[in-house]
Amino acid sequence: MEAKAIRLQGLRKAFGDTNAVAGVDLEVADGEFFSMLGPSGSGKTTVLRMIAGFESPTEGRIELAGQEVTGLAPFERDVHTVFQDYALFPHMTLEENVAYGLKVRKVPKAERLVRARKALADVRLEGFGRRRPSQLSGGQRQRVALARALVGRPRVLLLDEPLGALDLKLREQMQVELKAIQREVGITFVFVTHDQEEALTMSDRIAVFNQGRIEQVGTPAEIYERPATAFVAGFVGTSNLIEGASAEQIVGAPGTYSIRPEKILVIAEPAEPADPAEPVKDAEAVDAGGAADADAAESAEPEQSTATGTVAEVVYLGDATRFLVDLDAGGRLTALQQNLDTSSEDVAALRGTRVRLRWHRRHTFQVPDPR
Repeated sequence: MEAKAIRLQGLRKAFGDTNAVAGVDLEVADGEFFSMLGPSGSGKTTVLRMIAGFESPTEGRIELAGQEVTGLAPFERDVHTVFQDYALFPHMTLEENVAYGLKVRKVPKAERLVRARKALADVRLEGFGRRRPSQLSGGQRQRVALARALVGRPRVLLLDEPLGALDLKLREQMQVELKAIQREVGITFVFVTHDQEEALTMSDRIAVFNQGRIEQVGTPAEIYERPATAFVAGFVGTSNLIEGASAEQIVGAPGTYSIRPEKILVIAEPAEPADPAEPVKDAEAVDAGGAADADAAESAEPEQSTATGTVAEVVYLGDATRFLVDLDAGGRLTALQQNLDTSSEDVAALRGTRVRLRWHRRHTFQVPDPR
């Protein structure tokens, strides 16, 4: 059997009477971009620190490339860790910063220089070697910290929320760049984050943590489209949970079901005709501009689910509108519609109106009841 870059077996970490990590089994393939996603206190950073050797497990086994490293010191493991705080030496040039670890390991000066320049080129900073950290932007300093980690050619690179200090636009840019760099260098990346978008954007696979345990491991599409638990459905993106009597009426079966907001079409209910002899026109599909969608307004087909309700709140997001709809069957659903031709004034007028929600049955999936 091919050795995995990382294998964790029965990993547990207790701090007094509290289990920060409560029994984790996990495998990460060689060359994979793997993310550990979860809220604060879910155990993801503690797992990362145990892989790095900064924390010792209370129980369990850690293997790197098939070798057990559970009792080894951090410097004896073929890993490097990048933290949110880049900790660059301000008095050194970028080349000196990147080469510092090689100098400590007594790598010859000529080789240090070649490898430092190559590492800077790998992170798109070729020609920046003589600059100092104070001359760089936040994103550039983050890339220098990454180059310093890569220059030692570790088998596994551990990243503990390294983009957390960057502003939104720079963080989004670095998400794309970081994935491209990982693909080019071919090193296994293990990335810890609480940001669902970061994990979905960059990862080959994701482990979702909750209360010291892993709720689900899968590709971004699997995690988002087919969450295994109610926690995953609620934490990764925005999800609606239909349960109880509402589930029985809408889905036709008891249980807890999830439907993503962007899968739901919002259709304005027709007004009552003034003349009873006058036929009621088809409902209008709200494309957030109020335009009619003839296909969506047709009678519900067998493979479609529908629910009626009243718009309790409308949230204008610029490129989209979020509708919070109180269902006649009980409960509330959130629907997200792209703004094709609308303004904040247009959507505000929809508050309090009657609507019908429609979505394809294949987008409704059952999740286990919360533990």
